[in-house]
Amino acid sequence: MPLVNATADSSWARPGQFHSLGPFDVPGFSSRHAHVYVPSGDDVPLQERPVLYLFDGQNCWTDWGSYSGGWYAHEATEQLVDNPTFRAPVIVGLEHGGDRRIDELSPWEMTPGRGGHAEHFFDWVVHHFMPHVQHAFGLPGGALHTVVGGSSMGGLAALWAHYRYPHAIGGAIAMSPAFSVGGKALFPFVESRPKPLISRVYIDCGGREGGGRMLAVAEEMHHVLERKGYLAGGLMWRPDPDAGHNEQAWRRRLPEALRFMFRR
Repeated sequence: MPLVNATADSSWARPGQFHSLGPFDVPGFSSRHAHVYVPSGDDVPLQERPVLYLFDGQNCWTDWGSYSGGWYAHEATEQLVDNPTFRAPVIVGLEHGGDRRIDELSPWEMTPGRGGHAEHFFDWVVHHFMPHVQHAFGLPGGALHTVVGGSSMGGLAALWAHYRYPHAIGGAIAMSPAFSVGGKALFPFVESRPKPLISRVYIDCGGREGGGRMLAVAEEMHHVLERKGYLAGGLMWRPDPDAGHNEQAWRRRLPEALRFMFRR
């Protein structure tokens, strides 16, 4: 993956290829890289393509460099190319901060001294990192073109960030989300905020995660969102009864999540 520098001229951003950005200095956290996949096909120009930002970027791609297997997100977005029903997104995998991952992805403290720094981290993501990516690749910004996604803590962070920054993020993919964090603090947070004007939310969970408890909590969040008045096609709940909490399950479910999120 060649290292690239931000530039208003995105002619170097070749379709069907990976590109690397960084390292980025993140105030209060460790520096990191991001890796970007630009889908092939010329049906949608870069300045009109939606963008999916995935957390835990070490696990977004192949098995190489991943803790327990990759999501193969580039293959998932390629399945949408040249299909008039969908717009294949550019996918940005932002690496997590190693042993500070819990701190940056949790809006609420989990144990004494752990978690609770998502507000600070996402201020950098929304106001510095996303504009950098948009400038470097000539991509559109704003909620209409921007979705965030992740699994486990990343799934929690995705839904929280969508409701916290609705002007910048118009959708969330929450796979096997850790919605119980902070004593289920996400529930009153979401209930207290209006449904974003631009909003599409995908939630899934496996029946073998946390002894079945995670699936029940995820379904409960689905009902909370249902009561906010999502129209048909704006909200998807996808239970996966036989699945566990692992990359293999998320890789298998990702293509359908993209088809839901990026249909025209």
